[in-house]
Amino acid sequence: MKLKKMLFVVGNSRSGTTMMGRILGNHTDVFTFEELHFFGQLWSPATSALLDSNETEELAARLLCIQREGYRTHGHHQQYLDEAREFCEGLSEKHIKPPGLFSTFLRYETLRNGKTIPCDQTPRNVFYIDAILKYYPQAKIINMVRDPRDVLQSQKRKWKRRFLGGTDLPMMETIRDWINYHPITISRIWNTAVTVADGYADNVNLTTIYFEQLLTDAESTIKGICDFVGIDFSPSMLDVPQVGSSVSTDKPKQIGINPNRAGNWGSENIQLKILNSSEIYINQRLNSKLMKKHNYIPVSIRPNLLRLLSSFISFPFKILLAFLFNLDRIKNIRETLKRRL
Repeated sequence: MKLKKMLFVVGNSRSGTTMMGRILGNHTDVFTFEELHFFGQLWSPATSALLDSNETEELAARLLCIQREGYRTHGHHQQYLDEAREFCEGLSEKHIKPPGLFSTFLRYETLRNGKTIPCDQTPRNVFYIDAILKYYPQAKIINMVRDPRDVLQSQKRKWKRRFLGGTDLPMMETIRDWINYHPITISRIWNTAVTVADGYADNVNLTTIYFEQLLTDAESTIKGICDFVGIDFSPSMLDVPQVGSSVSTDKPKQIGINPNRAGNWGSENIQLKILNSSEIYINQRLNSKLMKKHNYIPVSIRPNLLRLLSSFISFPFKILLAFLFNLDRIKNIRETLKRRL
């Protein structure tokens, strides 16, 4: 049976995609998945060949493993091969293309959890909006956008998530987060992500939500999302735990949306002010035109010249190191670099 509705929450990383996924997952009909990273990591749109039985079971096992254990903490997918074989036995076709297997998996896991509408909240799917619309014309895409300076600050501190409540994160993930950060890289990826989504601004199956709007007017924003998706709004959808911040400790027992998570990049609070003048300068220089388009106003700032020079000197080394540390997460290197940078 074909899924009548599918939801994809996309956007630049650290832009509120996880929060939006949690909110939608509080609806009685919506099941929100872990970050599955199907597009780009498990499958590349550059390839469209049919899967044989072994490949089908392998892909299904990987999806099961990520969903059950988490994208950043999952172990060996081989332990899910028995369930994958059972799942594959229920497929109507012996040979299937990866997008077909993916939608069938979404349906399988959604129904297994007693719901009817799957929601994939993998941020980097913003770079695969074309593939989503091509293979899943019934999909609704919610694109999250956040001030690039707040994104930069959150990415800079992301490696500290292990010590702010993300205690199940392997040390290797903490190291990877530290390596992945560089003001030029993060700023450039924000620019690409927002530009890609802007190209679909007139598509009726995509809506853009600003993170700041969600924080300051949550109920009205989510009511609009519910209308867009075609589901009823319930105030309980907003009862999400205050976790996942890169600048403060998790408070899982504290329920509701914290309106103070926006604009911290320019805070006078020394504990929240993490970016230096050079990082802000680089971010604004690379994104000023796009920032103004989305009502994020650049500020006048004089960078520290030594830090600025240090950023440019370290950039090629840092991006090479990040590339090497993320090779295992790239299905097609050429396509991934083209889409993201």
